[in-house]
Amino acid sequence: MNIWFAEIWRAWRAMLRRPGFLLLASGVLALGIGASVAVAALVQDSLWRPLPVPRASRLVVIGNMRDNGQVDTISPHEYQSLGKLESVASLALERPGSTVNVAGAGVPAQVPVIYMDRHLLPTLELRPVLGRNFSAAEDSPHGPPAVLISHGFWQRRYNGTHDVIGMRLDVEGMPHTIVGVLPAALNTVLGPGDVVLPMALPLVSYDVNRNGHTAIARMAPGATIATVSAEADAHERTMFREMGMGGNWKKPRYRAESLAAAVQQDARPLLLLFLAGALLVLLIALVNLVNLMLVRSLSRHHDLAVRSALGAWRLRLLLPALGEGLLVGGCGALLGMALATTGLALLRGYIPARWLWHGGLQVGAMAWALAFAMGLLGALLAAGLALWRSRHATPADELREGGRSGIGLRGGRLGRLLVVAQVALAAMLLSAAGVLVHVLHGASQLELGFADGNVLTFDLAPVQADYPDAAAVQALAQRLMQRLKTIPGVTDAVATTTLPISHGMLEQGQTQVTLPGGETFLTQYHGIEPGFFKLFGIPLIRGRTFTRNDARGSEGVVIVSQDLADKYYGGHALGRMIDVHGVGDAMRTARIVGVVGATYQMGPLQQRQPVLYAPLAQVPERMMALFRSLEPLRFALRGHGSMADWRAGVREALAEIAPGQPIGNLRSLHSIVRATTATARLSLWLIGLFATLALLLAAAGLYAVMAVAVAAREREFGVRMALGAAPSRLLVLVLRGGLLQVAVGLALGIGAAWLVAHAVSQVLMTLVGRGGAFDPLVMLGVAVVLAIAGGVACLLPALRAARVAPMRALRGE
Repeated sequence: MNIWFAEIWRAWRAMLRRPGFLLLASGVLALGIGASVAVAALVQDSLWRPLPVPRASRLVVIGNMRDNGQVDTISPHEYQSLGKLESVASLALERPGSTVNVAGAGVPAQVPVIYMDRHLLPTLELRPVLGRNFSAAEDSPHGPPAVLISHGFWQRRYNGTHDVIGMRLDVEGMPHTIVGVLPAALNTVLGPGDVVLPMALPLVSYDVNRNGHTAIARMAPGATIATVSAEADAHERTMFREMGMGGNWKKPRYRAESLAAAVQQDARPLLLLFLAGALLVLLIALVNLVNLMLVRSLSRHHDLAVRSALGAWRLRLLLPALGEGLLVGGCGALLGMALATTGLALLRGYIPARWLWHGGLQVGAMAWALAFAMGLLGALLAAGLALWRSRHATPADELREGGRSGIGLRGGRLGRLLVVAQVALAAMLLSAAGVLVHVLHGASQLELGFADGNVLTFDLAPVQADYPDAAAVQALAQRLMQRLKTIPGVTDAVATTTLPISHGMLEQGQTQVTLPGGETFLTQYHGIEPGFFKLFGIPLIRGRTFTRNDARGSEGVVIVSQDLADKYYGGHALGRMIDVHGVGDAMRTARIVGVVGATYQMGPLQQRQPVLYAPLAQVPERMMALFRSLEPLRFALRGHGSMADWRAGVREALAEIAPGQPIGNLRSLHSIVRATTATARLSLWLIGLFATLALLLAAAGLYAVMAVAVAAREREFGVRMALGAAPSRLLVLVLRGGLLQVAVGLALGIGAAWLVAHAVSQVLMTLVGRGGAFDPLVMLGVAVVLAIAGGVACLLPALRAARVAPMRALRGE
């Protein structure tokens, strides 16, 4: 055993005296370990950890089935029709709201809200930290006003006091009694929400069109997701037939899926793409490490031949390589964990909060164990393959040639195959990154249809007790806009139900429109104040904009976007009549008085949607109530000067016009535009980083193999030059051999990228709302980049071959 330690220590001392190889090899390994551990930590926190509720595997969501097979939301009436499923032990309903105004125990504020029925906590098998759940009376229309608060809100607002139960919290100006404090796990399942209000559904709800509600069920013993899906679909078919709305369903329309999958459905495709990219980088790093170990083994051949001739046994000859593998693996693991920890710290601020529903990104003991396992096993495997490759070199040849026999052409096949594999894997990663860059670049060139510079926005949800109807809300908006225009530097101010680009629940702002011929369609419905189009720079194409004369009681007027006019009116919409369906109101007829430019409501990465604009004063009462239940009003200011000064002016104006009214999301319109592409930019950054690492590692691996090949053939090159071969011919000979490996790897990599094009397209559709998988121009760019990198990697060994001195090679000096 002492001999073993002595050999390993001797190998370590030799590497530490000349640490260049140790730094290079452990650095290559660290890149792969760092990338894979960092992404694995992110994936573990987002996808692999179970939901923090009892028996989470028995929880499902039930709803409408989307085209991609995922479960969508349902309406209250659809939920009530599911109440007697035999495969379900309990069923509950929840709906995320936007914000509500709260006052009490602190400064008035806008906070996120969740609506749920009293069955949700029992279905999840969760109990309040303090207090109790909603009672049946509280969860009914016009019941006693009660509120539950989240664990975080309890800690922030009430400092975690146990006396909070029974305290008063004003919600939208109405006093509510705090009856319970919810566990933190509820926000993990349902998303952000500081206060929770009862759903308070009537005994029978006939609203089948108002989706946005999520039905959560706990399966009965023995039931499966398939049985719940089949039974739910059958019940919904029966319900629609009884209402005379059965239709002709050729395939299931309702289904169930696990609650964990529903919570993770937005993040899953992209995170799995990240994980695949990180694993490819790790694989390339390991392949590269093998090539570096091959170079190292070449330098030890003469020493091993001498030891073998002196009678050293076989295992002792292997100990130096194994010792070097242990040192490289340990150093690579430590450096890789340092890179992973640093990378996660840098990424934490850019990763969407919905991905970190455990609040994690912690590098724990499992990550350390994984890193050292990858490092040690990878390095030892690389050392073992290097020794196996050098089996063709015999001690007699080494002693006769004085350590200059090299490995030979036959022994170089493995290295060439490994280079081909590296180039192929790098080509796949570069192709994915290239497609993403191409799609994002195309989106960045789009005209959004509005100007986002020098615009400050904020949210205002008028307290319902103080502003109970649409007229009161508009009066407040009028007074506030007049006051905002007096802020130094502000030239324009408007109020609207929705900004030109959404950062909220835009799909809930849709309404149904009927054309004179009877055709119906859904479109975005925005209530705006006069001056909206001027402030946001949306061009008026035909007709006029709204004026103060377009008030409540006057002729109903609307303005449509150019794409709506083109699609439904053949470009001739001006002066035409249109019927707008309200929420619980009779159909309202309006005249189209203007056509304006189209805008990208969901940001440059999503498709444009037709928009119908109505004067804020003419928004129907129930439609305004719907807007207020989902989103606050949006205000926007444009001008010149410092936005920091505007922010202070906005707060002063609000305190003057509406004392005690909370304000939210005071930020620039440009920041909202950037927020719509934040996830895509993070994806581009990570995939681009992985692709760059793959390119560098592939080039380094190619250089290592070419350097070994040139060293092994040094005598051959000397003989060729002694017989009259020109240096340029040797240069071309070496370059041709290296670039041939690059070409084969490129062909395999691009072919593999073509085979997985559909999967890449699906990820892109999830990420940016548009495909673009296999683009010939992108693949050509990938080929050019890898060819240049491969040529540079081959050039130095080729120059070395061209400079071989014939007499020195022939003398063996």
